[in-house]
Amino acid sequence: MNYSDLSIQTQREAPNNARTQGFAFLVRAGYVTRENQPTEFGKYALKHLENLSTELGDSFFEKLDIPYINNEEETFFFLKTGALDVIHCPNCSYAARSEVALFAKNTPPIEELLPTEKVATPDCNTIEDLANFMGVPKKKTAKALLFTRQSDGKFIFAVVRGDMQLSEAKLKGQVGDVKPATPDEIAASSAVAGYASPIGLKDALIIVDNLIPNSPNLVAGANETGYHLKNVNYGSDYSAEIVADLVQAEEGNACVNCGKPLSLVSADPLASNGTFYFDKILHALAESHHDDNGLTLPHPAAPFDVYLMHIPGKTMDTGSVVNELSEKLNAAGVSVLLDDRDGRAGVKFNDADLIGCPLRIAVGERGLQNGMVELKPRSASEKSLISLTSLIGITSQEEFWILVNNHDL
Repeated sequence: MNYSDLSIQTQREAPNNARTQGFAFLVRAGYVTRENQPTEFGKYALKHLENLSTELGDSFFEKLDIPYINNEEETFFFLKTGALDVIHCPNCSYAARSEVALFAKNTPPIEELLPTEKVATPDCNTIEDLANFMGVPKKKTAKALLFTRQSDGKFIFAVVRGDMQLSEAKLKGQVGDVKPATPDEIAASSAVAGYASPIGLKDALIIVDNLIPNSPNLVAGANETGYHLKNVNYGSDYSAEIVADLVQAEEGNACVNCGKPLSLVSADPLASNGTFYFDKILHALAESHHDDNGLTLPHPAAPFDVYLMHIPGKTMDTGSVVNELSEKLNAAGVSVLLDDRDGRAGVKFNDADLIGCPLRIAVGERGLQNGMVELKPRSASEKSLISLTSLIGITSQEEFWILVNNHDL
């Protein structure tokens, strides 16, 4: 493929909206616009990644050489500006979106179950106010969350412990899509917002977090403004149609697999349920593989194996040699980006570094006088000369990489 065929436009300066170095280099190398839209060159790179995913299958992400975490459904890439909050265990590599992540819950100590007692709790319509007024920790309160199921209008009364947060994603997984209940819907169930209790409800589906049955003597609403009930116990005072994990995992919770503390990280999704997000994968590659001069994309992730350029000669036609070498390499299965511009050599060298192909081959008059061309791996600090005949004579991609890797730089 020729440089001009892809209309590649590089930039000397990073865009002012770049939040990461990887994105800045993708813009500067001409893969994406400042608005993060793929250019013609970027679309070529994305198509290459798509084809590579089909070819490599399960080993795709390993071959890209990017750090990732995954579970059976999703693959994530750590990124401070990532769109997702992900719970991750550094010890055993457990990973999941925070809203559906599991964690090991500590079962409270066994207590004697006490009879319920109605107490006046003026102006205590939040868990924090209630816990302070009653002089108890939040974990000794029951938090009520009121919804209506969208499919059939069923009133949903969810209960979690006061020191935890409901995960609406987990709730949705149990009962389907919901929306916040309206005041009329709450009143129809005999609940009172701010003082709601699962005791004595009418026509309601009660669902509780699986820690609630093991949490004795909680403070819960009394379904009467200004009042709560002490010593509410699941099983003796009320029951539920569904008992399930409903709460959101947080940083520091114990890992469900190994018990070690969990971390909360920002990440981008790279794949979900068999669907690959190739724009995110390209970004992950750029974040993982760059230096001060540009991208350093590895084989086979790079859209081209070789950045091939010629340095115009004064007494020799270097252009024809470059074209022949390009044809031979492509015929052997080695993908080549041929810089066919008439620009200065310094500009081409800079652009080669920005674009980040694994290898740069430069054909110039000085080397050709001795039958040699210049070879430089993108991540290497040194360059060397290699026989033009040896390159033209290769017949396969495998042979090419053996030749290059065994070449003395």
